[in-house]
Amino acid sequence: MEIVILAVVIAVVVLGAIGGLVIGSRRKKPLPPPPPTTPDITAPPAEPHVGDEAETPREEPRRTIEEVDLPDGSAPVAVEEPPVVELPPTEIEIPEPTAGRLIRLRARLSRSQNALGKGLLSLLSREHLDEETWEEIEDTLLTADVGVQPTQELVERLRERVKVLGTRTPEELRGLLRDELLTLVGTDFDRTVKTEPENTKPGIVMVVGVNGTGKTTTTGKLARVLVADGRTVVLGAADTFRAAAADQLQTWGERVGAYTVRGPEGGDPASVAFDAVKEGKEMGSDVVLIDTAGRLHTKTGLMDELGKVKRVVEKHAPLDEVLLVLDATTGQNGLVQARVFAEVVDITGIVLTKLDGTAKGGIVVAVQRELGVPVKLVGLGEGADDLAPFEPEAFVDALIGE
Repeated sequence: MEIVILAVVIAVVVLGAIGGLVIGSRRKKPLPPPPPTTPDITAPPAEPHVGDEAETPREEPRRTIEEVDLPDGSAPVAVEEPPVVELPPTEIEIPEPTAGRLIRLRARLSRSQNALGKGLLSLLSREHLDEETWEEIEDTLLTADVGVQPTQELVERLRERVKVLGTRTPEELRGLLRDELLTLVGTDFDRTVKTEPENTKPGIVMVVGVNGTGKTTTTGKLARVLVADGRTVVLGAADTFRAAAADQLQTWGERVGAYTVRGPEGGDPASVAFDAVKEGKEMGSDVVLIDTAGRLHTKTGLMDELGKVKRVVEKHAPLDEVLLVLDATTGQNGLVQARVFAEVVDITGIVLTKLDGTAKGGIVVAVQRELGVPVKLVGLGEGADDLAPFEPEAFVDALIGE
């Protein structure tokens, strides 16, 4: 038994020795060489094509640029750039001269004579002027928006003069009526638009009024009047509440070469007005026109803001003019507007718009009586040059006709 165990142990030892020799021999074999850094890649064969391109493309001789024949044997044709389209500059217009402009527009103004001038002449031409006739004369004057007090004064003076005159020819009646209407309209007012301050430039004019009276348009037309008289103008678009108001005013300015100062829509109008006066001073302009926002005369907050604009502007210099724009067709309502505006800012002059065939000429008398300030400008139509300095004689002559 012991012999068997010994034989097994010897066999195990022999097998272990043989295994160690085999492993040792394997470790001594050299490793295979590493692959090259950049392997050589064989390009795949060209992809098959269809039809005429079925065979593999072949190398063909190529010509240099010197060997290529150019058209007409000339130099290479340059590609022309598309022309740059330049917009023509805004053409600056030359406004009509203001001297005698109201006389030239008399035909339009004379359309109002049906309500006033012709009516009065017809009544005064009656053979017997009884109380009923004088009442009709009063009604004619009141219908023409002359106002109660001025109407009573005019009728009283007409009564006295007709009584003294006795027999009345049409020419005498026309002369009599012309004299009395001139007295009523007033020939002693200073109707000059103040744009020439004594000490410093520029003259500062602020334009105010309710919505819809044509305020911005009037400001633009006034710029044309001033340019026609040889003045340089800066426009201040302080109407920041109405959409496109600044664009509208700027268009008016560009047509006559006036510079427009504007701010953001909905911005502070007082700030725009302040900047406009500052710009006018720096540019050495003769006049700064400030267009304010239209507002209802019944809105206290808006009216207070108008007063703020005036105070801010006066930090630069005192205002030379505050023009109130009134629609001549509104009649007595226009007088209410005038009264409220006069309480907020010191009105120095009136601009009556739409004083054409649809209006009643008596509003001139009424509004002057209401405010104690003169009508300085009148608008007689939609044309760019239909704003005219008010001339009492031409106005009355248009009312009573030829």
